[in-house]
Amino acid sequence: MAQPGSGPLMEHANVLKYIRAQPNPCIEPNLRMLSLRHSLATISIGLEPVKFGKNRCRSRVECAAKGPRPRYPRVWKTKRRIGTISKSLKLVECIKGLSNVKEEVYGALDSFVAWDLEFPLITVKKALKSLENEKEWKRIIQVTKWMLSKGQGRTMGSYYILLNALAEDGRLDEAEELWQTLFSQNIESMPRMFFERMISIYYRREMHDKMFEIFADMEELGIRPSVPIVTMVGDVFKKLDMLDKFEKLKRKYPPPKWEYRYIKGKRVKIRSKYNDETEGNSEENNSDGEDSSDALELPENAELSTDNCDEEKNLYLPETTYSHKTD
Repeated sequence: MAQPGSGPLMEHANVLKYIRAQPNPCIEPNLRMLSLRHSLATISIGLEPVKFGKNRCRSRVECAAKGPRPRYPRVWKTKRRIGTISKSLKLVECIKGLSNVKEEVYGALDSFVAWDLEFPLITVKKALKSLENEKEWKRIIQVTKWMLSKGQGRTMGSYYILLNALAEDGRLDEAEELWQTLFSQNIESMPRMFFERMISIYYRREMHDKMFEIFADMEELGIRPSVPIVTMVGDVFKKLDMLDKFEKLKRKYPPPKWEYRYIKGKRVKIRSKYNDETEGNSEENNSDGEDSSDALELPENAELSTDNCDEEKNLYLPETTYSHKTD
């Protein structure tokens, strides 16, 4: 029989008493683990404790006298912010691969701006400018008409882009219809660049009658023609052997001596290149002979001749309509 003071329980109790009596610190954590009076902070393996501290962030950098500072990823290098320029290029790439079917192009444009809270007018205008540089006239017509159908961008600049694209694409009937509509609606506030554009269109196609009609409208409205307009009309007068009208045109609208340009945001007055050309031509004519001195003095007395030319109007009409003055 087993004695009351013997057995496995007594042996285990004696072992515990013996262990507690030992001053070895490496064994004390093991007793804490067995007693379950403390948290499982350490685990002894082969009488060598392995301590696990709190989870430390390896990406933390110790700053001098400022404590730990977390290091975050550099957002401005990893993520690309989409602006109006990149968005306009994306719009151009979106419509370039499409066919010329109206429904397909309009559907692609509608899906492109579907998630925008406001109509991206600046993006569309930049896309039109890039298409104009690439001479994609059909795409310009499609995008401009789609924009106008949405009620957006109804400015004279948009209509000028559409007029230019229609003329370059060979759709002269639509260009003339657009011109007549704009001219009837804005007869007193029509920009001069529209007159210049229509005259250049008719000048390249040698449609002289319509060209003279637009020039007559400019004179009736009191719009002073620019130097390119005077040059084109003068060339037509030369081709049609209307030299007297050509001389009257030159006297009435002499080239400006000075012109203004904006250089670095400042308005700078410079000498006109057209005036230099006319002075060069006059010097050549003066060197040819001195017999026709009265005719050669006209450029010098341009101010006096312009006063007499104010009464002469409608230079495109036949000669019978003019009242020639005789001294």
